[in-house]
Amino acid sequence: MYLPRHFALDDADAVAAFVDAVGSAELVTFDGTRPVATLLPVIWDRTTGTHGRLLGHLARANPQWSTAEPTTQALAIVTGPQAYVSPTWYPGRQEHGRGVPTWNYVSVHLTGPLSVHDDPAWLRDVVTRLTERHERGRPRPWTPAEAPDRFIDGQLRAIVGVQLDVVSVEAKGKLSQNRDPADRDGVIRGLAEEPGPGAAAIVRLMTGDRAPGTG
Repeated sequence: MYLPRHFALDDADAVAAFVDAVGSAELVTFDGTRPVATLLPVIWDRTTGTHGRLLGHLARANPQWSTAEPTTQALAIVTGPQAYVSPTWYPGRQEHGRGVPTWNYVSVHLTGPLSVHDDPAWLRDVVTRLTERHERGRPRPWTPAEAPDRFIDGQLRAIVGVQLDVVSVEAKGKLSQNRDPADRDGVIRGLAEEPGPGAAAIVRLMTGDRAPGTG
């Protein structure tokens, strides 16, 4: 990740909360000839090692798990809100004309070796934890116990577990921190008029007490 210092997110707890809130990642591996990727729901278990481990599962029919080069580190990309930024929103541009379009966004890269798990107990634990996370807060949360054991066992045979042991975390929040206050306020006003959830989410990050993960 290209990570200029002013865009780096340094608060480890806030970065972890961001990853938890997104709840998914693009898992990128190398199969010996080309990179391959799959979007999957994940849990960042931070109870082991320096940076913890990222847990998830792939369809057994997906060749990514069997072709991932064991000597090449995997990459998990967690993507947050993003939005186009027009140079017309910079008040200073009226005076000096300097300004170009850019893109504001939040992204976290987790890198490390990937291992595959085929043990039914391991798979059941991860699937149960993922389910509990996303069912939590619902009026009537669904649990795997509601389905017949034979059905759940069949579903587990159709997947394989993946574990990325995280050795590095790179977190970036590009939120116009490199602009002067007037230009930054101009971006906020401009984005507030844009349609879609991305622009609104970026505005919330820019107008909060701090961006996620900044110290």
